[in-house]
Amino acid sequence: MEIRDKNGLTEREFLEQYKPSDYERPSVAVDMVIFTAGKCEERNYRKLPEKRLQVLLIKRGGHPYINKWALPGGFVEPDEATEQAAKRELLEETGVENIYLEQLYTFSDPKRDPRMWVMSCSYMALVDSERINVSAGDDAKSAEWFDVSLKKKNSEVTEKSDGFVSVTDYELELLKGEEVLSAVIRLTKTRTGSGLDSKYDIVESKGLAFDHARIITFAVLRLRGKVTYTDIALNLVPEYFTLTELQQIYEIILDRELLKAPFRRKYGILAEKTDNYSKDAGHRPSQLFKKKWFTE
Repeated sequence: MEIRDKNGLTEREFLEQYKPSDYERPSVAVDMVIFTAGKCEERNYRKLPEKRLQVLLIKRGGHPYINKWALPGGFVEPDEATEQAAKRELLEETGVENIYLEQLYTFSDPKRDPRMWVMSCSYMALVDSERINVSAGDDAKSAEWFDVSLKKKNSEVTEKSDGFVSVTDYELELLKGEEVLSAVIRLTKTRTGSGLDSKYDIVESKGLAFDHARIITFAVLRLRGKVTYTDIALNLVPEYFTLTELQQIYEIILDRELLKAPFRRKYGILAEKTDNYSKDAGHRPSQLFKKKWFTE
């Protein structure tokens, strides 16, 4: 016996008379925060090249936000899941696949895109810089790696009878040569009883399209949080690496220097010794390690 709803309809009858046009539907896009650890030019040949956390941006070739910098991404096709669209965009922009990819958050503010209501399902990808071949898509003028700097500007906590409100402003800077993109993002955390609500607002944004400053800030804070308790950092090192290079990855993500001995005690378990040594000119060869993945 078929089950009927309160209007006496079976599921087949309900679907036959259902009208999707009765509801306003958003378009869905994926925006990719693609991080790598890029090398900086180093004049002292005896010192290892310093690294920088970098994010891939594309310069928009059309409206809206023409000539502004944005995260790579695009609309989800009718036959795709968002993860499939993210992998497709990643392959198109970097030429690589089968790399670390995780969903960040769905940004659904109806006014985030001036064209229409576009929900952004954002993803974070981590790529070894030696593997990638960056290219701009059809609707972009160019694609470039920008150094990422995210610093806490100020913070204020207000106690409430059943919780607290914490307001923190972050200064985001993205640098490429003499070009500087900047934004101030306000993170408001509200604790009420056992619930915690977090909200990211753009206070100001210069040079970045849409709400992408907010998405990048969200991604950097996610990365900083996860690097302390997972092996996520291994996705940014090459197949073989020194422990000094691994420490540099942690330092650029956390934006602070780390003491050598405590770092190796805590994170040395992520690396497995090999019989190979580095051949960099100007300093003594260092033993090379390979990734030691953990499966939970």
